[in-house]
Amino acid sequence: MSAPLLAVDAPSLLYRAWFALPDSIKGAGGMPVNALLGATNAIVRVVADHAPRAVVICDGAEAASYRVERYGGYHADRPPVPEGLQAQFDRAGELFAGFGWTLARTDELEADDLLHSFALAEVEAGGSALLMTGDRDMFQCAAPQVTVLYLKTGVRGFEPMDPAAVEARYGIGPELVPDFIALRGDPSDGLPGARGIGEKGAADLLRRHGSLEAALANPDGEKPRVARALREQADELRDYLAIAALQRVAVDRPADAPLDLDGGAAAAEALGMNRLARRLRDAAGDPARL
Repeated sequence: MSAPLLAVDAPSLLYRAWFALPDSIKGAGGMPVNALLGATNAIVRVVADHAPRAVVICDGAEAASYRVERYGGYHADRPPVPEGLQAQFDRAGELFAGFGWTLARTDELEADDLLHSFALAEVEAGGSALLMTGDRDMFQCAAPQVTVLYLKTGVRGFEPMDPAAVEARYGIGPELVPDFIALRGDPSDGLPGARGIGEKGAADLLRRHGSLEAALANPDGEKPRVARALREQADELRDYLAIAALQRVAVDRPADAPLDLDGGAAAAEALGMNRLARRLRDAAGDPARL
């Protein structure tokens, strides 16, 4: 089997690393580099373990405008990006590019949509993909040739999510994850879901009906509170589904690119991340030291 493409949810990893590591870790000019360090360590570890043919670092809008138009509360309660993290967002591209990783961004949609798009393009070309993220919305991408590497709390390793793992966790297959999110809600995105329908109820509805739309078309046999939610919130739930479903972006498959540890070390050194630079240079001659 050919090597997979690794697509990375850069905002997700940087956020997780910012909160997992102390901002007392500083680089050039006294800028915190904790998020850059944690994210880089996590990506390099996955590259060492899985030997992808290429790595694409995905970035995008904080909230796609069409999603906000569908529901004004989407991402509305998220706090502003901390100043020390924003500075690292701004410098992440130059660090990641040093390793020979492809940088991809969409201003209209979100990083999640890019990961989804690269996975589709890779599978259509006969390949496979690994999607590195801390966002459970990405479970909808799990497929026979696509594994979601879900970042555990902090930056403490990854849980591989294939279709069987998604079904074991939620009781429904990956293709129904957007329908599940619409019904259950998603506090991290500000989606309230259906009133009175929790995780178990959402999964049960979808197993019996096969989709949100089918459940909306047949509310009569449900418990009164469930039937009421399906009738009264039908339009809202369709909006939540449209928000939860990832969109496809036109992308070009990146060319094969080996990990450039010397280039990564130089980029890290330029940011004052000298200990990381030394470790990368040492590993250039002995990758087992990563």
